[in-house]
Amino acid sequence: MDINASLIGQMITFAILVLFTMKFVWPPLTQMMDERARRISEGLAAAEKGKHDYENAEKRAAEKLRESKGQAAEIIALAEKRAAQIVDEAKNAAKAEGERQLAAAQAEVEQLMARAKEELRQQVSDLAVAGAEKILRREIDAKAHADLLDTIKAEL
Repeated sequence: MDINASLIGQMITFAILVLFTMKFVWPPLTQMMDERARRISEGLAAAEKGKHDYENAEKRAAEKLRESKGQAAEIIALAEKRAAQIVDEAKNAAKAEGERQLAAAQAEVEQLMARAKEELRQQVSDLAVAGAEKILRREIDAKAHADLLDTIKAEL
């Protein structure tokens, strides 16, 4: 293999091409690759930060859910307590109303009994007067008095 001018020309051309590539082509390529690597690393960092934020948000949401469940249980307990209190108040009110109505009914019964006794006394006195009147109009006769008393007894 002979070294001739053609080979030296090709070597010089190749060297110029390498120098030109290193001076003008390689720096923009490396800059673009560096920029791309930087954007990829930023994207990965942002993704990692997003994942971390998501986990924190999930933890906060779970905590809020626990708090909400606790508050809901407390509200339900208070509502049940208030419902029991309302039921007790209603029972007491119903009992008081029942006692009031019972007292009113007893008073009315006593009043009716007193009225009935008074009417009965009046009737007995009227019958006694009527019986005495009948006895006095007739002759004094034991048999007639007995019949008259039997009649009065039957009327009572």
